[in-house]
Amino acid sequence: MRSDGVKRGVERAAHRALLRSLGLTDEEIDRPWVAVANSWSEVVPGHIHLRELAEAVKWGVRSAGGTPFEFQTIAVCDGLSQGTAGMRYSLPSREAIADSVEVVVEAHLFDAVVFISSCDKVVPGHLMAAARLNLPSIVVTGGPMLPGLHGERKLTLVDVREAIGEARVGRITGEELRAIEGCGCPGAGSCSMMGTANTMACATEALGMSLPGCATAHAADAKKARLARESGRRVMGLLGEGVRPSDIMTEGAFRNALTVDMAVGGSLNACLHLPAIAEELGIRLSLDLIDSISRRTPHLCAVRPAGPHTLWDLERAGGVPAVMKRVQGLLSLDCVTVGGETVGEIVERAEVLDGEVIRPLEKPVHREGSVAVLRGSLAPRGALVKQVAVTPGMLAHEGPARVFDSMEGAVEALWKGGIQPGDVIVVRYEGPRGGPGMREMHMITSVLVGMGLDASVALVTDGRFSGSTRGPAIGHISPEAAEGGPIAAVRDGDVISYDIPLRRLDVRVPEAELRERLMGWRAPERPALRFLARYSRAVASADRGAVLY
Repeated sequence: MRSDGVKRGVERAAHRALLRSLGLTDEEIDRPWVAVANSWSEVVPGHIHLRELAEAVKWGVRSAGGTPFEFQTIAVCDGLSQGTAGMRYSLPSREAIADSVEVVVEAHLFDAVVFISSCDKVVPGHLMAAARLNLPSIVVTGGPMLPGLHGERKLTLVDVREAIGEARVGRITGEELRAIEGCGCPGAGSCSMMGTANTMACATEALGMSLPGCATAHAADAKKARLARESGRRVMGLLGEGVRPSDIMTEGAFRNALTVDMAVGGSLNACLHLPAIAEELGIRLSLDLIDSISRRTPHLCAVRPAGPHTLWDLERAGGVPAVMKRVQGLLSLDCVTVGGETVGEIVERAEVLDGEVIRPLEKPVHREGSVAVLRGSLAPRGALVKQVAVTPGMLAHEGPARVFDSMEGAVEALWKGGIQPGDVIVVRYEGPRGGPGMREMHMITSVLVGMGLDASVALVTDGRFSGSTRGPAIGHISPEAAEGGPIAAVRDGDVISYDIPLRRLDVRVPEAELRERLMGWRAPERPALRFLARYSRAVASADRGAVLY
């Protein structure tokens, strides 16, 4: 055991004295040591219940002969930081989370790790750490929040955001907005939509890094506590069998995760996170690969914001195993999982319990998966759009650019009526380097939808969007403006065109003129505290997963 380096031998008497000061018995010191990396926080609704899950995990570890040591990792609530300067810290927190786990686990020579993860950047940060450390590991995702209820209407955070725009233009009253606000988020868990948090939970299960059913077992359901106990027990099995994350997170497993992501209508952020996790294992997931998987994978689950259903509906329909059963012909069924079964064995016993929530292949919601990768003169290295959340009338569009160098400028123009039907809003210097931090542009998209402009106005940006976005929102443009990408040369009135089915995104300006405009160009300076300044200097572009060099 690695932990023997801390606790065995005469020369480690002082170390054992410290361990005894924690209240550990000789037997507990002698057992294998399991780190329990918990992202519990009083800030994040998706994490408020994780103390109880940690107790369940530790019970499982002890019952299987291990000694658990719990520690906390940081977490950012994307919902609370949304639309503020604080959102610049969200994506960079992923690297800080992975690094902090590495520090604690390596400093104390733990033998195995259980990750208790919830919400947007914690799940990928924990998976990056698992891949990097390559110790026997298992992930317990915290589970979705129950949907809110407003009369007979099911609500998610998307509805609350969009209601803001509706109230501003008089489509609903202030009292109605207050009522929606009051019941939109009823309790603990990650927001009950196919945003980044739930997308990455589904991807974690499809990767094989969490037990079957874990992704959609809700925070308020005792099923989640039972899965946490079993995960604590199972990590000891992985340790005894010598099974490591590199045995589970193979290239085939990443393809499985991308396939499930496309079938459930997952978040664009998965196209940042899965490549970043894979890179820790020396596996390259290119945008071309992502697009090819999306083209062959039908969209089967109309989960908010790409349809009427919530994560509760997906759970009742059979969860991720049932989705995998539908798309089994597209999966690598021989991939192993933390539960000790292959994907094929999980699929064999899975059952689809609601054919409207998880559609059959011959009756998909959309013929292709959730994500489309666009290229062209505005995005030579690629851009992303959640195509399943775009209305058919806006799958292709051409219009004059309205250019803003920050999200706030675009929102102000919307509130003041400065955006007209047919316009293409361009928001730049919001990429990984230029932001710095690659903020999500939900404030803009929510206002567009709430004001009814999503059927006539498009948004393109080097910033990003998560799964809770709907409408013609094209992000992750690479190279970003801060790198001198073509988006930095766009001017008000330039005609921008896109065609999602044809995978094109262009600015109707001759290439020579774009180059001329960039002569002598310099990116605007964005003041940043030390962490973000370091991040800006070290971060790769979005098409590489915004990993650090």
